[in-house]
Amino acid sequence: MKFRIERSTAYQAFLDRKRQRANPSGFKVQTFNRKMHPFQKHVAGLSLEAGKYANFLDCGMGKTFIQLEWSAHVANETNAPVIILAPLAVALQTQDEGRKFGYDVTVCREQFDVNLGINITNYEMLHKFDPHAFSGVVLDESSILKSYTGATRNQIIESFAQTPYRLACTATPSPNDYMELGNHAEFLGVMSRTAMLATFFNHDGGETSKWRLKGHAVRPFWDWVSTWSSVARTPSDLGDFSDDGYKLLPLRRHIHIVSTEAQDGVLFPVAAQSLQERREARRITVEKRVRLLADMVNATSDQWLIWGDLNAETDLAAQEIIGCIEVKGPDSTEFKETTMLDFAKGRVKRLATKRSIGGFGMNWQNCHLMGSLGMSDSWEQIFQGERRCWRYGQEFPVDSHFVVTDRDENVIKNIDRKRGQAEDMNSEMVDAVRRRNG
Repeated sequence: MKFRIERSTAYQAFLDRKRQRANPSGFKVQTFNRKMHPFQKHVAGLSLEAGKYANFLDCGMGKTFIQLEWSAHVANETNAPVIILAPLAVALQTQDEGRKFGYDVTVCREQFDVNLGINITNYEMLHKFDPHAFSGVVLDESSILKSYTGATRNQIIESFAQTPYRLACTATPSPNDYMELGNHAEFLGVMSRTAMLATFFNHDGGETSKWRLKGHAVRPFWDWVSTWSSVARTPSDLGDFSDDGYKLLPLRRHIHIVSTEAQDGVLFPVAAQSLQERREARRITVEKRVRLLADMVNATSDQWLIWGDLNAETDLAAQEIIGCIEVKGPDSTEFKETTMLDFAKGRVKRLATKRSIGGFGMNWQNCHLMGSLGMSDSWEQIFQGERRCWRYGQEFPVDSHFVVTDRDENVIKNIDRKRGQAEDMNSEMVDAVRRRNG
């Protein structure tokens, strides 16, 4: 005998209450900047109505435009200043973008510089500001929080815990790390990272100390994320919007291998098993790797973006590559900002720097050639570095060259694994947003 079970209205209401969701605390807006695309107006409207929201939109989809529109409406609604926190050099770039779209953006170095309306500063300068003076805060390239110490992340989250309007913007919260979603949820006041783990995850224990989604919680987790964020690779991911003009040209990755000496008692070099072994192989091949890349770059007249992880790599690259300017940690903020903006405008032909300095936020689709002097284990940094050039608005296929040693086999495999995890995670997030949109 088959029984037909009907859910009562009360029982359905009970199930709805059990679902995890973020509660809106913002306001509705009917009129948006006329230069915005329909999907950008849609996301801006969701962000404003939610009050506390995250925009995980692919590079080149207009996150800067959306955050400026959001900031302008919040400042107007509250009659109080809004602060945008951005990576180094992005503040001046955002100010330039603001002029194009009709926004007055004040670049600030300290609280005294703040005006009513939209203000922007670098993350490193947060300690010079009073967070309570702002009605709204935007974290531009919010995935950069993973690059800071736990104390700095906590400072940002705690400083704006009482700010009524909060927005986080990045192409991805972290390409292969669920925990970074917890940091975003905590910053937005949706749920603490600890509560997120307890609700949706199990701890594997042992030496790995890994958290994994509970089997029955996979779909509820992504549905919950979709209640406080918009995730999109193309405009159509967000609903019935056209993808015209939003087609990424190919990204072509090239691996160039330089040889090292075989270890004592071994006929051929073998893959490094430890970080120390890899660092040693990298240290002794700096000149060989830089020479290979320099020959490649100097044979062209194009713009090139050069990434390094060691000072010795970028120092030597600046010497060996024609027209190359190096940006490094000890340089003044003004020099870093000016040089990186000059590269964006084509006035600097070759730029050598670390991803920790220039790997977040900058729009360098004017350049389609990049070289990496080695490969780190951080897929986050590799992803962000490539997306400075490989983004919507890029007119050429992007060629990304990695010059590695013959002992880097394991790190290459590790990055490929993380890339696959990133693609799976992004697909889950996009599918959840599509379900939300019906």
